[in-house]
Amino acid sequence: MNNDNLHLWQHSHTFRQDQKRPGERRTVMVIIITGVMMIVEIAAGMIFGSMALLADGLHMASHTVALSINVFAYIYARSHANDTRFSFGTGKVNAMGGFTGAILLVIFALVMAWESVGRIIYPINIAFNQAIFVAVLGLIVNGASVFILGQEHSQEHGNEDLHEHHQHSHHHDHNLRSAYLHVLADALTSVLAIFALLTAKYLGLIWMDPLMGIVGAILVSRWSIGLLRSTSAILLDKQGPEKIRTAIKDSIEKNDNNLVTDLHLWSIGPNIYCAIVSVVSYDPMPPEYYKALISPIPCLVHVTVEVHKCNNKEESDREEFVSSGK
Repeated sequence: MNNDNLHLWQHSHTFRQDQKRPGERRTVMVIIITGVMMIVEIAAGMIFGSMALLADGLHMASHTVALSINVFAYIYARSHANDTRFSFGTGKVNAMGGFTGAILLVIFALVMAWESVGRIIYPINIAFNQAIFVAVLGLIVNGASVFILGQEHSQEHGNEDLHEHHQHSHHHDHNLRSAYLHVLADALTSVLAIFALLTAKYLGLIWMDPLMGIVGAILVSRWSIGLLRSTSAILLDKQGPEKIRTAIKDSIEKNDNNLVTDLHLWSIGPNIYCAIVSVVSYDPMPPEYYKALISPIPCLVHVTVEVHKCNNKEESDREEFVSSGK
């Protein structure tokens, strides 16, 4: 075979991972904003004695680190997109960034809960007016961060049609989702800190301040677990969405001569999937024929098709096997 023609059967495995994602620039902006507010809140929490405010500042510190990991994941995936050592490109770096961010969320939620319990047992005096002012300032900053990342994240809830789903490819940008949950958690802890400080100041319920730290830790943990589940499913090559698998089977089996006997569908990046399909047919066609049948499905970027011929004897043996209940 002429090696000069090999390119006709070869293709790139970058799958658009070499392109800069919208979430990257927005995440960098949020890191700068969050980092500045983090320093202010930690200092104010220590000076004014507010556990809710200190917890919010420590929470923002964790998120600054986590958001930095998210940005690193974006840059790493883009800069190594053409590295042939990655069999299916660098798309899973996105999920790994989200998974790492979720773990950090859980760790810092536990730290928040531990510190809050300590403050319930050993309460300290709080400079309410100063702490409330800083907490309100933190809420404004966090709200701006949620808005910045939310412009991308909000589009996740669009039309479920396969083509629409493909057009909004950031729907499964777990790296962006991780960053969004981090800043959303920051906004939540700021709200809880303000509520706790106001309650403690005007009603004398000092224990409300650390209690809100515990409530915030519980809510953040729940968000983290959801993100861990979705990202771990990708990292462990869990079967892809049922609607895509059904679309593949329906496209091939619309001809009664064809039967899909084995189908593997897994994610290799944000809203991009690989598939291995085994087809049994009385009148088998070349693999390219079956690839053409499923080509309208936009989420598929790498498809392997196995074709097997089914003769009458094999069919009768199969029917006898099934009817015998073996």
